[in-house]
Amino acid sequence: MRIALAADHAGFELKNELLVRLAPLGHELIDLGGDGSNPEDDYPDYARALGLAILEDKADRGILVCGSGVGASIAASKLPGIRAGLAHDYYSAGQGVEHDDMNVLALGARVIGIETAVSCAQSFLAATFTGAPRHVRRVGKVRAMEQEAARMEAAGYKPNSR
Repeated sequence: MRIALAADHAGFELKNELLVRLAPLGHELIDLGGDGSNPEDDYPDYARALGLAILEDKADRGILVCGSGVGASIAASKLPGIRAGLAHDYYSAGQGVEHDDMNVLALGARVIGIETAVSCAQSFLAATFTGAPRHVRRVGKVRAMEQEAARMEAAGYKPNSR
């Protein structure tokens, strides 16, 4: 499997350690940056790069790391077809793939240590979408929400948010 990894300044050390620790699993690991050299780099930029790698069929799945993992998961999920989930435990990381067809795992470098991050990554990479009718139905509803949002934007919808 081709796995893209990316991180902002807060997540680069964990991302780099994941690259080392996941290499023996035999996946093709694609490092999309960052390198930690710029404390003003922003997680949305790395979320976009990672999401596009998946959407452009350069990667099958992605692992995205920022300080908490929250911002990275929000940003990545803005791209249609990207289903990013924040997971800090083995069960959720795998179940997100099995039930929700999650294709991006978001991790918080300031929240978990390397052993938990490796465990989450291994669970995420080992899992497959079950294809059970209830899960297919739910993922279909998520896709419908993406399509509805695109139609709303095209029609000039202006959300009432900051």
